[in-house]
Amino acid sequence: MSDPPLVGVIRIYQLACSGMGSPFYADLLERMAADVVAGGTVGSFLADQLDSTYEDAVPLRFLGGVHRLVLAGQAPDLAARFPSVGGDGDAAAAWPALLAALDAHTDAIRDALTRPPQTNEVGRSAALVGGFLVVARETGLPLRVLEVGSSAGLNLRFDRYWYESDGVSFGDPASPVRFSDLWVDGNPPFDAPITIAERRGCDRDPIDAGAEGGRLTLLSYVWPGQTDRFTMLRAALDVARDVPVGIDRADIPDWLARQLEEPVPDRATVVFHSIVWQYLTDDERATAEAVLANAGHRATTDAPLAWLRLEPSTDLTHTELRVTTWPAGEERLLARGHYHLGPVQWVA
Repeated sequence: MSDPPLVGVIRIYQLACSGMGSPFYADLLERMAADVVAGGTVGSFLADQLDSTYEDAVPLRFLGGVHRLVLAGQAPDLAARFPSVGGDGDAAAAWPALLAALDAHTDAIRDALTRPPQTNEVGRSAALVGGFLVVARETGLPLRVLEVGSSAGLNLRFDRYWYESDGVSFGDPASPVRFSDLWVDGNPPFDAPITIAERRGCDRDPIDAGAEGGRLTLLSYVWPGQTDRFTMLRAALDVARDVPVGIDRADIPDWLARQLEEPVPDRATVVFHSIVWQYLTDDERATAEAVLANAGHRATTDAPLAWLRLEPSTDLTHTELRVTTWPAGEERLLARGHYHLGPVQWVA
């Protein structure tokens, strides 16, 4: 009898964690896979998830729920092992404590399974900023910035971060979120002036970055061992407290249709997303893309539209920053980068 699909999914995430700075999670995931095969405690807990796919991200939902307990101080035995709170990183010792936490906090972890992981990866702003700068330079208009799949909207505050490379810079020089010398083969047009006229987003399950519960949830999806990501996320959450952003609870196609119903004169509307499109159904993607194309047909030079997206390459080895701008309808590859924080190859 073959293993259920969930086992293969766990092993894919195990490889990802191993290669992306979280050997602690990689070890836990290896134990999870063996437990599911054996029909153990975790296997029984996830019995209704055995046919889930990679896109469902069940292992990350599960570990996110466990990690949130650790960050909230509700699982001290586990905290002694989790590197994110100063633990020793001993996954073998963490395993029995994880099983105990599963028994003691069943409802909390099961609730985490109902929610998609929302890392709201701030490191992606290092790639996204180049797209905003290109649109601002080419249109000369204030930007109306609309993010779909926003989570807590941290990347909607991209202009409140600091970027510098090769003696040129952009953003808030006093910002605690800082990106330095990440760009290779060229730099975005850091000297392009940007005015943000409006910023707004949507998400199926928005997170309030200003609330302690929201902060814990976002931090819980960062993999223990990835110290730089923790540091940057905490800094971005501090920025978010001072820069309010409206995030609507809505599905992407419907929200886009409302936001793009009419062109907005004297504004360059930029619809953007990062690592979101893969989580939509085929129908949702097709509908959203049709909404964008129809809005593009209505765009004018004094009310242009740009679709900026940072999504996986076809072979999944890296991300690609692409932009389509209307009224011309031209699509361009601007940059290649990482899924989290890492070097950005500027190719525009």
